[in-house]
Amino acid sequence: MTFMVYLTSLLQALSMALELSTGGLSRHHWRTALIGDRLAEHLALPFEQRRTLLHSSLLHDIGAASNWNEKNSLQTNIALTDYYLHAQRGYDLLKNSSKLHDLAIPIRHHHDFWDGSTPSGLSSYKIPLISRIINLADAFEVLLKDNIYILDQCPQVLSTLTKLSGIKFDPELVEALHEIARQEGFWLDLTNSYYYEFFFESIKNYGKTRLSIDDVLDIADIFSTIIDRTSQFTATHSRSVSTVSALLAETNNYSTSEVNLIRIAGLLHDLGKLAVPNAILEKPGKLTAYEYSLIKQHPYYTHRILNQIEGFDIIAEWAAYHHETPDGQGYPFRLNHNNLRLGSRIVAVADVFVALTEHRPYRQGLSFRQVQKIMGDMVNNNKLDGELVNQLWLNKNLLTEISYNKSSLA
Repeated sequence: MTFMVYLTSLLQALSMALELSTGGLSRHHWRTALIGDRLAEHLALPFEQRRTLLHSSLLHDIGAASNWNEKNSLQTNIALTDYYLHAQRGYDLLKNSSKLHDLAIPIRHHHDFWDGSTPSGLSSYKIPLISRIINLADAFEVLLKDNIYILDQCPQVLSTLTKLSGIKFDPELVEALHEIARQEGFWLDLTNSYYYEFFFESIKNYGKTRLSIDDVLDIADIFSTIIDRTSQFTATHSRSVSTVSALLAETNNYSTSEVNLIRIAGLLHDLGKLAVPNAILEKPGKLTAYEYSLIKQHPYYTHRILNQIEGFDIIAEWAAYHHETPDGQGYPFRLNHNNLRLGSRIVAVADVFVALTEHRPYRQGLSFRQVQKIMGDMVNNNKLDGELVNQLWLNKNLLTEISYNKSSLA
């Protein structure tokens, strides 16, 4: 099975997950990509280099996405110098990827300083050009203030960056940025929310890419790692949900292609959880009404992000509806049994099963008997598909495929 997708559009959508906050989207990666692309255009970079710059810009802070505090500090404080760790984590996530490995080196060095004072020891032209461009574009974007009219910010932003020319930034790139910044339209595009749709539409000519199912699974696995790192209690959650979902799909005679699609849905079902602060995910006590409302937004964002990707319609549905219930009282769309396809009900059952077997900040992982009792009650209350839950108990392979404490299966 293959997907014919615009890789740029795929990364644009997935980069939204890196922007998530309690208040919505910050567009930091998008604006960094736009600034970098303008610099690349000004410098007349070759097509391949320009495309790699764009894709690297869209994912440049991928190594910080799991840590709420780190993610926010990177986008608010230009004075911070200890950026190296998240750049290294981003490199580690991407270096072995079949389709994204060429982004690993640019991301690894996107916070290297021109003067060589950062941990890598690279300086000046030894730092990859794409990394130097992202470094400047990223710092430029961080300096922009949403509460000040954009054209009033020009002198201060350019002055700040110029003072760091030859220290943090490539002097030639700073000079190029000054040339671009003479255009008022450049600044106004950065604050025009409607312009981003045009920008990403215009760069689709970077080309459609044929992705095999293994390529898509590879990219989904990278993002599942990011998602599951948001809490020490969910280190393997998404992979386990993916495994259980696939086995239930096989039990229901899904084709090989459909089983692979549901694997992807399982890996990405909690993508929107990057909108939830780590402190809430790891809270040992009862959540407040406000905290629970933040939790409830995560499947909404999963759906809105995945639904943008061409060919991901069914994946988006199966992934995002895992908190919907047959009685119509789930969230966030209040769908009932008649509106929930089998794939969505499979992921829902898999998610509950895996969650109950895992340790949580407020309890230890439950025994198999306890899990059976809780899920049985959920079936009786029309919260889970009873036939799928029965299949779960009959399929002994499930218990050897996931990280489950076998001693609790008494």
